[in-house]
Amino acid sequence: MIPKIRTGTGGTYGLVRYLFGPGQRDEHTDQHVVASWNDFAPDPGRNPHHAIAQLAAQLDQPVKAIGDRAPATTIWHCSVRADPGDRHLADNDWANIARRIVHATGIAPEGDTTACRWVAVRHADDHIHIAATLVRQDGRLAGLSFDRRKAQAEARRIEKDYGLRQLTPGDGTAAKTPTSQERWKTERTGRTETPRETLREAVRQAVAGAASEEEFFTRLREAGLRVKLRHAPSGDVLGYNVALPGDRNRDSEPIWFAGSTLAPDLSLPRIRRRLDAGPATDTAQKPDRGLAWPGRSAPARCRRDAARITERSVDLLDQDDDEAAAQLVGAGELLDALAQTSPAAGRAELRDAARAFERATRSRVRAENADIRALRSAARGIVHAGGALGRGEDGGATAMVLSTLVLVTLAAARWHSARGHAQQAAASRQAADHLRAAYRQAAATSMRTMREAGRALPETDRRRHDTTIRTVLGSHQPPPSAPAPELDALAAVLAEAEKVGHDPRALLEEASSWRELDTARNRDDVLVWRIRCLADLPANPQPPRTTAAPSTRTSTTPERTAPRVTPPAPTEPATEPHRSAPRR
Repeated sequence: MIPKIRTGTGGTYGLVRYLFGPGQRDEHTDQHVVASWNDFAPDPGRNPHHAIAQLAAQLDQPVKAIGDRAPATTIWHCSVRADPGDRHLADNDWANIARRIVHATGIAPEGDTTACRWVAVRHADDHIHIAATLVRQDGRLAGLSFDRRKAQAEARRIEKDYGLRQLTPGDGTAAKTPTSQERWKTERTGRTETPRETLREAVRQAVAGAASEEEFFTRLREAGLRVKLRHAPSGDVLGYNVALPGDRNRDSEPIWFAGSTLAPDLSLPRIRRRLDAGPATDTAQKPDRGLAWPGRSAPARCRRDAARITERSVDLLDQDDDEAAAQLVGAGELLDALAQTSPAAGRAELRDAARAFERATRSRVRAENADIRALRSAARGIVHAGGALGRGEDGGATAMVLSTLVLVTLAAARWHSARGHAQQAAASRQAADHLRAAYRQAAATSMRTMREAGRALPETDRRRHDTTIRTVLGSHQPPPSAPAPELDALAAVLAEAEKVGHDPRALLEEASSWRELDTARNRDDVLVWRIRCLADLPANPQPPRTTAAPSTRTSTTPERTAPRVTPPAPTEPATEPHRSAPRR
C-alpha cells in the first residue's frame, strides 16, 4: 500500500472537481465519499443534489474564517493505493484506512473534534484520495511534521493488519517516482518509460568515472540531452537542469528536471563531493602484462582490472564497517559503465541491474574517510575503452568482472540487512539476479570451451587435478572411479595455469581463501575466473586441439604424401611467469 502526499494553495474546488470527474482518460468510475471529518459531508457522487461546490465550500470554511492569517499552503492531498495483487477492499475497509492515515499524520487525530476537515473519495477499486485543508476548525494551523514518513509507517501497519502485500520500509533516500501525469503522457506518446527515468539513467551514466565537472556536463551533451546551468551573480555554477529533446509542455517549452529531482545523489553538490573525494584517473591506455596475450583489447584489459579491484570491495563490505558505504557508490558507477559499453545481447540485463542497484547506493550512512578512486578509475577506463565485443577475449573478460559483481551485490544485501535497510537490501538482491542472467550470457562460450578442455585432458593429468581440487576444497567423499564432470572447467584452468609455470594447488588455495565463496550459486565458476585473473590467463580460453593420426597410405609422389601433423607448442607469456599473485 503506497500513500503519496502532495500539497497545494488556494481552495479545494479544483481538486474536488477532479476527484468526482471522469479522470484524464475516463478511468474514474462510481465516484463517491467513503469517509469524512464528520461522516456527514456532501457526496456529489451518490446524491445529485449535493454540488461539488458545496463540498469544496465546507472544506474551505476554516481557511476562509481566519482571513489573512491563512497559510500559503492550504491543501493537503494524499492518495492511498493498494498493490495490484491485494485482495478487494470494501468501502468500510477504505474508510477505516483513511481514518488511520489522517490520525497518523496529524490531520485529524482520533477524538479531536476541532481538527482539520477532510474527505476520502473512492473512484476506483484499488485506491482512494484524501483531500483536506490545513487550518483546523478551531482556527489554529495544522501541526504537520514528517507527515510523509508517518503515512508510510502507518501504511506498513495497515498492510500487516489487513493481510496485504507488505512493502519494505524506506529511509527517505529513494529517488522520486514518476507522477501520474508523467505516466499518462508516456503512454500517450508511445514511450517505454517516462522522461524522468530516462534522464536519471543518462545522468548516472554521465557521472560514472567522470574526472571533472566539465567532463560530466560534456558527457550529458554528448548523450543528446539538453543541459541548462544555473549561475550565481558571481558566475559560479550553482546547479544544472536536463531535458529530453522533444519533451515539451503545452506551451511548447522544454520540460526541465533538476538533478536533485531525479535522485538525491544527482544534485550538483553531491556530484561535486563524489568528484572531489575520488577523482578518477585514466587507466584505459595503461599497458599491463596482459598485453603479451594476443587479442587482449582495451575493453578486455579494463574489465580484467575492474575484476581485480572489485574483489577488494567484497572484502570491505564483509568487514561490516560504515566506511564501506562508499564502495556501493563505486560499484554503482562500475555497473553504469558496463551497462553503456557492453554488447547488445547482455545490455538489457546489465541496464536492469544498474537501475536496481542504484537504490542500494543511497542510505543514511555516510562514509567520511573512504577512498573509491580505484573503483571510479576502473569505471572511467571501461567508458573510455569503448564498446566491448560479445565474443573472444572481450566476452570472457566481461564474464570475469560480472562473476565478481554478483558477489558484490550479495555482500551489499547483507551489509544493508544488518542496518535495517530493507529497500536497499531488496534492490541488491534484485541486481544480483540480473547480473547472474547477464553472466550466463557472457560466460556461455568460455565455460563450454573450458569444460571441453577439461574432458580432453590426459587421464593421468585429469586425475591429478581432480585430486588437488578435492583436497583443497575439503571433499571427504571417496574419489570417484571416473573424473567428475562438474569439475571439467576447474581442472582445465588448473592445467592451463600449470603450463605457464604456476603451482595449481597454490593458485586454488589462494582463490578459495577469498571471501564470499560460500554464498555463490556456482562455486566452481567463481573459482575458474578467480584463477584466470590470478594467473593472468586469457579470459577467453582456446578450444582444445586434437592431434590427427598420421596417414598409413604410402606414395612415391611427393606432392601426394600426407603431411606430418605436429602438436602446437603451448603459448607462453612474454613476461616471466610468477607462481602466485599476492592477495589484493
